[in-house]
Amino acid sequence: MFYICTYMKQFLSSLLAITLSVLWISQLSSCANIIPPSGGPRDSLPPKLVTAVPKDSAVNVRSRNITLTFDEYVTLQNASQSLIISPNHSAQGQPFVDYKLRNVTVRLKDSLEANTTYSLNFGDAIRDVNEGNIAQNFTYVFSTGPSIDDNRYSGKVILAEKGKTDSTLIVLLHRNLADTAVIKERPRYYTRLNGKGEFSFRNLPQGQFAVYVLPGSGISQRYDDSTKLFAFRNSPVTVNGNTQRDTLYAFEEAKRKEIRSTITPKATAAARDDKRLRYTHNLDNGLQDLLSPLVLTFNRKPSTIDTSKFILSDTSNFKPLQGARYRLDSTGTKLLISYPWKEAQAFRLQIAQDAVADSAGNRLGKGDTLRFFAKRGSDYGSIRIRFSNLDLTKNPVLQLVQNDNIFESLPLTTTDFQRKMYQPGTYELRILYDTNKNGVWDSGNFKLKRQPEVVYLVPRQLAIRANWDNEVTISL
Repeated sequence: MFYICTYMKQFLSSLLAITLSVLWISQLSSCANIIPPSGGPRDSLPPKLVTAVPKDSAVNVRSRNITLTFDEYVTLQNASQSLIISPNHSAQGQPFVDYKLRNVTVRLKDSLEANTTYSLNFGDAIRDVNEGNIAQNFTYVFSTGPSIDDNRYSGKVILAEKGKTDSTLIVLLHRNLADTAVIKERPRYYTRLNGKGEFSFRNLPQGQFAVYVLPGSGISQRYDDSTKLFAFRNSPVTVNGNTQRDTLYAFEEAKRKEIRSTITPKATAAARDDKRLRYTHNLDNGLQDLLSPLVLTFNRKPSTIDTSKFILSDTSNFKPLQGARYRLDSTGTKLLISYPWKEAQAFRLQIAQDAVADSAGNRLGKGDTLRFFAKRGSDYGSIRIRFSNLDLTKNPVLQLVQNDNIFESLPLTTTDFQRKMYQPGTYELRILYDTNKNGVWDSGNFKLKRQPEVVYLVPRQLAIRANWDNEVTISL
């Protein structure tokens, strides 16, 4: 009996040890596969103002210290560039701006003007810490007087030469209506454009303002360079409770001159000693465009060109062809050879060694012969563009644009434009309203109070396919 009891005790002890081991292994297994809580959906909401001291839209404010408290932890990004304080009167620079936890604090450096509504637009500076959600254009308003000004002025700025927008521009409002104000003074109010080129002023006092547009975002912007993008309103805008939307057209009164570097790459001795004239051509895999000249581009500007030593002929009898015309372009480095090319015809251009010389007497290394074919008519597409709502009294000019360069300008005398052959490709379309009928866009002039000519960007591109009738209807 003693042995049986001893055996039972050992058995129960072993069973308990095995059970505890299994439980311990199970616990380890479950620890190795911990599933973290999901945490709920991703936060997509921007920070929301909970309280403000002084409170938002407060009146009779005297304090220059402002505390904004949000519903979550926030951070500030590029606050010095993003924050716009209106009216812009600071003579001591930007205010002190800081953030900590859920608070944003602002300390204005200048004394406050009496009976004035102030607005602080933070742009995209205020964001939540976790997801970076932006409190877009968050604006805090207060007044040192008994009421809040709530007049508005809005509109759009368009680049007059291209019909496009530029969101880096700012719109300025001056209380001083003299033309010299935009040259000598800081604006009373300014605001940025959004991505669509639109602007909006809020909390303005009633009155008249001179309106201008300039690049940048600084508070000291002045019109001190005629190569800057600039726009102006011919007369002051009257701001009240019924101010209409505006459209302003920005232009560069003078084009910035391109500065060419005088630093050249290190050349080999052989290249430095090579004084010969060289040229390249614009043939496309040995094919000549039917609609444009053959262009020879020289590595240096020729001083003399003897066109009698350029012989253009066909390849059947090699007799010189009559009717070829030669001219240099405005740079003096490109020789344009025009001829009524016939489709699929073979041509040969012979160039004598002494046909071209530069000012040092250097000539081509040797005579040369170009052999090429004219393209076929099937390499081109026909186009027909029907315009609706096109005002022919404004002297419209159709501009076909590639890579931001005008490929061709075509004055429109009817609302139905047709061309049998046109170079295949994708074109941006613009309509220039040619006030002086000279066929090109003309800039404005601030001193003469002359606005620039206006270009309308057609909101669709024209894709021309080869050997295809390309027809579109465009409503303006």
